[in-house]
Amino acid sequence: MGLEEEIEALREEITNTPYNKSTESHIGRLKAKLAEKKEKLENQSSAGGGEGYAVEKTGDATVAFVGFPSVGKSTLLNSLTAAESEVGAYEFTTLNVNPGMLQYNGANIQLLDVPGLIEGAAHGRGGGQEVLSVVRAADLAVFVLSVFEIDQYERLRKELYENKIRLDSTPPSISIAKKGRGGIRVTSSADQDISENVIKEVLRERGYVNANVTLREKMDIDRLIDGIMDNRVYIPSMVTVNKVDLIEHDYAEKVYDQLRDHDIDPDEAVFISAEEEKGLDALREKIWDKLGLMRIYMDKPGRGVDYDEPLVLPYGSTIEDACERLGGEMLERFRFARVSGPSAKHDEQQVGVEHELADEDVLRMILRK
Repeated sequence: MGLEEEIEALREEITNTPYNKSTESHIGRLKAKLAEKKEKLENQSSAGGGEGYAVEKTGDATVAFVGFPSVGKSTLLNSLTAAESEVGAYEFTTLNVNPGMLQYNGANIQLLDVPGLIEGAAHGRGGGQEVLSVVRAADLAVFVLSVFEIDQYERLRKELYENKIRLDSTPPSISIAKKGRGGIRVTSSADQDISENVIKEVLRERGYVNANVTLREKMDIDRLIDGIMDNRVYIPSMVTVNKVDLIEHDYAEKVYDQLRDHDIDPDEAVFISAEEEKGLDALREKIWDKLGLMRIYMDKPGRGVDYDEPLVLPYGSTIEDACERLGGEMLERFRFARVSGPSAKHDEQQVGVEHELADEDVLRMILRK
């Protein structure tokens, strides 16, 4: 039996096994084995080559437009940037990844129009794994939905999940320290619904024999496996609904209900018409907010404060992060910095590398000669 057949057999057994206390250990082993087989199959596929989609990440952040064919991703890219992605009113117009650069709030945000996904993409259909590899490398996934096909959302999320893309969540808080003997010892700071025996079975299936395991959050089997595997990526996502120019006003409430059915708050979704270039300002602002970026205005010696080309950093960044982004010998030569703005107690506050910056701070570096 080949790997693909083994994977399908495992999926079928998991589906057909009722979940209860007496079967949870067995299901845990099956899911851990399934994750391992899928990883092995992907490694074989990577080793076998394939054209793929090589896109160099540039700018301050990268955003991937995710959607099934013909939802308007190419038109949207062209409307937001100076890119010229081929547009056509038929499926599969885009056969390569087309990048464009959105300039917003002084930041350069790379937008990627990836080929439209089809169901089964995570298992290789339609070159789906190559497409999904581009999404895995992005800083934000933007679901582009047609106003007439909101139901595509769940199918798209499933494809991303199958390709180990975890949306709008953080990595599981779990640590595993191998040891020479003593078996597997589990400690947890949260009450777990899964038993200690299940946790041990999953770890053994992954090859752990002697280890100290610490769980710092409540988790189910799937999240436990995510914490053990090292090939998951965690990125934020958002939803934009395209082609709103094609619907009547009274159809909008039906769209809102469909969004709610998929746990999408209509107030959080951005309604646009890429063709008519409507709603794009709101979309730009939402992308900026979801990326969690902030602007730091550099006070440059002899030239004053540069408000036109800010240093763009993720929220929570420190002076040390700013030094590393600026490069060169900045960190080695750093003496102290002076900060004015939201993060400072007063103008020109003297701070060290550990100081956390805030959006629209003014920063002046004082360096050793």
